[in-house]
Amino acid sequence: MRKGLLAAAVAGVATSVAFAAPALADDADTTVTLTVNASGGLTITVPASANLGQGTEGATVSGQLGPVTVLDQRGSLTPNWTATVISTDFKTGGGTSAETIPNINVEYWSGGATSTAGSGTFTPGQLTAADRVIINVPRTAFTHTGGSGNNFATWNPTLVVTIPDGTVQGTYTGTVTHSVV
Repeated sequence: MRKGLLAAAVAGVATSVAFAAPALADDADTTVTLTVNASGGLTITVPASANLGQGTEGATVSGQLGPVTVLDQRGSLTPNWTATVISTDFKTGGGTSAETIPNINVEYWSGGATSTAGSGTFTPGQLTAADRVIINVPRTAFTHTGGSGNNFATWNPTLVVTIPDGTVQGTYTGTVTHSVV
């Protein structure tokens, strides 16, 4: 009888082990967030001054302004921007009509980029001298489209100034303004 009880007990243990429910696995999730901040904004830098040289009435004077750089540190998913350019009249003395070169006589061409970084497409406003535009109103100098994250572009634009007949001698000063949005 002891043998029978022992055999029944062993059989019962074996049966309960064989039919025991499997151990349950347990998972727990943690949602993790972080913030990526922009390292800066959208800026444009230009040379403080440029000298185009000299010429006589009826002549054309041209020269490069020096490097213009747009730096986009907004860290944007769509870092599109457009840089524009406009000029004032160039004046000397009292700024009478004979002492003024109107801004309709000021032309600009951006040329290609001298340096770029970042993804997307960088497009000059005027790639060649044949594409130059009068900058008496805001004109596109350079654009960036597509890509993501930070980027920059540098170009060295050329200014072409036609000196009207009847313009008096003197040193003429005007302002060329680049903007970016």
